[in-house]
Amino acid sequence: MSAAKEPDLPDAGVEIEHVEIPLRDGTVLAARVWLPKDALETPVPAILEYLPYRKRDGTLARDELTYPYFAAHGYAGVRVDLRGNGESTGLMADEYLPQEQADALEVIDWIAAQPWCDGSLGMMGISWGGFNSLQVAGLRPAPLKAIITLCSTDDRYADDVHYKGGVLMNENLGWAATMLSFSAAVPDPALVPEWKDRWLERLDQMPLLAKNWMQHQLRDDYWRHGSVCEDYGAITIPVFAVGGWGDAYKNTVPRLLEHLSSPCQVMIGPWIHKYPHFAVPQPTVGFLQEALRWWDRWLHDRSPTADPAQNLPDAVPSGRFYVQDSVPPAPMHAFRPGRWVRTAGWPDPCVTSRVLSLTDGGSLSADLEDLSTEVAVRTPLTAGTGQGEYCAIWTGPDLPTDQRADDAYAATWDSDPLTQPMDLLGRPQVSLRLASSTDAGQVTVRLNDVRPDGGVALITYGVLNLRLRETPDLVTPVRAGEAMEVTVALDMVGYRIPAGHQLRVSVSSANFPLLMPPPVRSDLTVLPGRSLLTLPIFSGDDLEVLPPPAVSAPGARLRIHRAAKPRRTVSTDVASGETTVVVEDDLGDITYVDHGLRVDQRCREEYVAHPELADRYRAAISWEYEASREGHFRVRVVSTYVLTCDESTIYLQAQQVAHCDGQQVHQRSWREEIARVAS
Repeated sequence: MSAAKEPDLPDAGVEIEHVEIPLRDGTVLAARVWLPKDALETPVPAILEYLPYRKRDGTLARDELTYPYFAAHGYAGVRVDLRGNGESTGLMADEYLPQEQADALEVIDWIAAQPWCDGSLGMMGISWGGFNSLQVAGLRPAPLKAIITLCSTDDRYADDVHYKGGVLMNENLGWAATMLSFSAAVPDPALVPEWKDRWLERLDQMPLLAKNWMQHQLRDDYWRHGSVCEDYGAITIPVFAVGGWGDAYKNTVPRLLEHLSSPCQVMIGPWIHKYPHFAVPQPTVGFLQEALRWWDRWLHDRSPTADPAQNLPDAVPSGRFYVQDSVPPAPMHAFRPGRWVRTAGWPDPCVTSRVLSLTDGGSLSADLEDLSTEVAVRTPLTAGTGQGEYCAIWTGPDLPTDQRADDAYAATWDSDPLTQPMDLLGRPQVSLRLASSTDAGQVTVRLNDVRPDGGVALITYGVLNLRLRETPDLVTPVRAGEAMEVTVALDMVGYRIPAGHQLRVSVSSANFPLLMPPPVRSDLTVLPGRSLLTLPIFSGDDLEVLPPPAVSAPGARLRIHRAAKPRRTVSTDVASGETTVVVEDDLGDITYVDHGLRVDQRCREEYVAHPELADRYRAAISWEYEASREGHFRVRVVSTYVLTCDESTIYLQAQQVAHCDGQQVHQRSWREEIARVAS
């Protein structure tokens, strides 16, 4: 369900579809600009969004829902493509490089100097744009007065698509394959006469991002760069941070509220990796109104009223969180029932800890008893297919499904049925005393909601690479059979467990296809002693004034030739025991009516695992991209990655083949070997 179109949207003014921003090194960045109708006579603040995803097609649909609204309410909107993407010149070697941030500083100065800008800027973005909004805020450019960051991270190693708990995720390869395709997109010939030369230069210099990321298996300086948690004090401007329970980046939101000394507000709703005014699951909220009030306060310095119904930044609590009700597990939800609650900050006195112990007989006990017997954790390397995607982004069947099958291959501890509802808000954690059968190992801990009807829903989870159990900066050896004390932090959650339901702690030694397997199958044993579950119990107040309903600008005119149709399938070869997970992200075939560009994108990911043999693991990802304008040009690029491994090495192959008007014009292949340092 899309956001309602604002019925009384004022005249949105002027749109400039293509603007070129010159940089000092000769690079030119492409921008799209929306201006209030009187901006040249009365300059206004500007809102910058700075991304690699192509203003011409990649983000056009969401931009059209957003920036005309800001222009209609007195703000210039500026959507800029990073160097090496869209119609921008130059080459992009990696994500979040110092060059990217230096370019942003030049862009900000350029915008502030334009006759339609009053010299004040806000910066906004989701995911990549949320990352660099935080990063640029830490550089303190004078014109930048406030930011809104959505679905982003303050710690690039701990909370991004690459590693989780120090374990290499398959999303690392998936995102590298996505960017290999996205960055191969053609500059639109209607805007760039020399488009073909620029496109071929990009293809010639295409980086192999998966190699970059896999070479840094510890939290080293590569990951510290761009991680604003290294110095929260560098950010001195107001920050509004937004996340979703169905998104991968929710852990950042409370950390920003806790550690920033500048004004900070946060909001986490039920959504996946989308802007909240058109996200799923419902309910959406009026993000554009929320953003407008934020900009009014910090860019116009319009004093807030004392009336909380005005919902201005100084009149709402610092923390707004949607506590989700329990629902039957499903791969995607159209709607998540729940309620909005408030905190005055983070941590907050309304969140207290409750500790349960993992005890004999698979029970969770409030009596804090010690476990007196060993519990084996012997998870096949094919288990975990109910986990869902690391980051639900394409609105497909990406959320966790019923956990019963995965729990069958795990060690589990259940509470008694609850006698009254329990509200969780925060990050649970599980402390374990365990040993590995080898000199490696990984542990996945799930907190599950066991329903009276037998269904088991995932509440939240965490993972840990046992070789990085003490610090992600340094390998701590694992010795087979030797006891280790570990603590696994689970992801941030807001969730109500009803009376009659049970809590379950589920401990696994593998998680496929979320994680790369350990070097060899490494079973675990939970040892006698004290193992604990710590729960964040919320007892605070509901939100007095709810976020406004979602509205948007009218949106783009699109001609859909083939609708997006994401799929996810799981199959097992009974003879070999191998399990295959196939994820198909068909983004559809679309013509953008206003300028005639037609774009067709689809992806197929295949992950294969053997229950016993880690070196039988294989991942293969293929992206197909086509762009055309009838009677003028047609290009096609096929980009592929293949990953295999053995105990000591990751083997990486990639290929990119490009065609123009039916003729092959480019081909490049990569073959790399990467030592397994930490996994």
